[in-house]
Amino acid sequence: MKKIMTNLATSVLLVIMMLASCTSYKQVPYLQNSKDMDSEVLQSYVSEPVIMPYDMLTIAVVSAQDSKAAMSYNLIMPSTNSNAGSLTSQQALQSYIVDAKGRVDIPNVGEVCLSGKTLKEAEDIVLAKIKSAFAVPPTVTVRFVDYKISVLGEVKSPGTYSIQNGKVNVLQALSLAGDLTIYGKRDNVKIIREDANGVQNIYEVDLNDVELLNSPYYNLQQNDIVYVTPNKSIAKNSDIGSSTSLWFSGTSIAVSLISLLFNILR
Repeated sequence: MKKIMTNLATSVLLVIMMLASCTSYKQVPYLQNSKDMDSEVLQSYVSEPVIMPYDMLTIAVVSAQDSKAAMSYNLIMPSTNSNAGSLTSQQALQSYIVDAKGRVDIPNVGEVCLSGKTLKEAEDIVLAKIKSAFAVPPTVTVRFVDYKISVLGEVKSPGTYSIQNGKVNVLQALSLAGDLTIYGKRDNVKIIREDANGVQNIYEVDLNDVELLNSPYYNLQQNDIVYVTPNKSIAKNSDIGSSTSLWFSGTSIAVSLISLLFNILR
């Protein structure tokens, strides 16, 4: 009888632990059901960062045929070199700060509204303003100076991160922050984004769902905040932290009941 009860207790314990493991694991992997994803739909959706008020930009105009004319449109940073006789082969460009109305003041052009435009669209707008001054259209390059995103909440290394190439998606942002902790809710990650009018909007994404790749919030914008909701151990609906604790609590109770039953029948 003792051996039977011992085997029964062991079996019950193993079954409960397996069920707890399976329940928790379902909420951990990212991009589940990826086999159901339509690759053509995925490839058709592309999101690019847009210029917003208070962004910092560099705008460079370059012309091999008329470098002097091109230089007149560039905002050059004042030289700090005290040696008046020295010459530099390349002068540094000063940054433009996009004002509250989304405009920048370009030399010899005036105010140009770039708010809500991608970098390519901004380049086309500036080129259209100046190309009549050149026999051959110059090259216009617009770049972000301070493109950054912030990652907060249940991640290993929360903080603000600068993005060199001006393009980052939510998975890359989480990677920069060391990924989620075990207490982060994968199905409730919030993206806080400011629109062109300065209004903060909150959007939710589910990292478990492969449809995340088709979300307009998958690719982040300048100054986006990624907030990972914590999975509190005392919350009823927590999927990773508390569910595991509840299963182990149930396991402890089951083992205690089996031990009590064994002592009674012995």
